[in-house]
Parts: sequence; structure tokens; C-alpha cells
Amino acid sequence: MDMVLIFKALSNDTRLQILEWLKEPDANFGPQLFLPPDADFKGGICVGSIQEKTGLSQSVISSYLTMMKKAGLLESRRYGQWTYYRRNEETLMFIANFIKNKI
Repeated sequence: MDMVLIFKALSNDTRLQILEWLKEPDANFGPQLFLPPDADFKGGICVGSIQEKTGLSQSVISSYLTMMKKAGLLESRRYGQWTYYRRNEETLMFIANFIKNKI
């Protein structure tokens, strides 16, 4: 894992806030109407919902989400024309252990 890329992604207030919101997606976002009921992507939130909550432009949010995905902080899945994101808990546990044991 590229720890510098991870820490760069975490160094922005909005990107950090998105991770916090995605920790409890049901409490922080409304129902995801276009996520198929049989979809195996629990906790996935549509880009549009994230964009709406931040109040930033869609292009800015897309670039933030792309950066976070490249850093391994998020996973994504596309259903039709909608892309959904959720936290990558495996990477977040790795970061926590890295900080605890290496820093």
C-alpha cells in the first residue's frame, strides 16, 4: 500500500468527512433508490448522494472519490448508470495497525 497516497487522501477535510459519513451510511444518507435490492454491496452510497451532502460540484466529488479509491480507502461498484462507494474496511484496519505499530 502507498501510505503517502493514503495520507494525502486523508489530508482533506471533505474527504475525511466522507469517510466518517460512510462509516454509518444509513444514518448519514437517505435510502439508495437505484441500488438493486439484491445487490451485494452493503453500505454503498451513490455519488449523487455524497455530492448532495457535501454541497460541492459533481466533478470535485468525483475527483475526491477517485483519489480515495486509488488510495484503497474506498471500494466502488457500478449498477446501471449509478456508481456506489463504500469504505474499504480492510485498508482502514491496515492503516490503524500501521499507525499503532510503526509510527
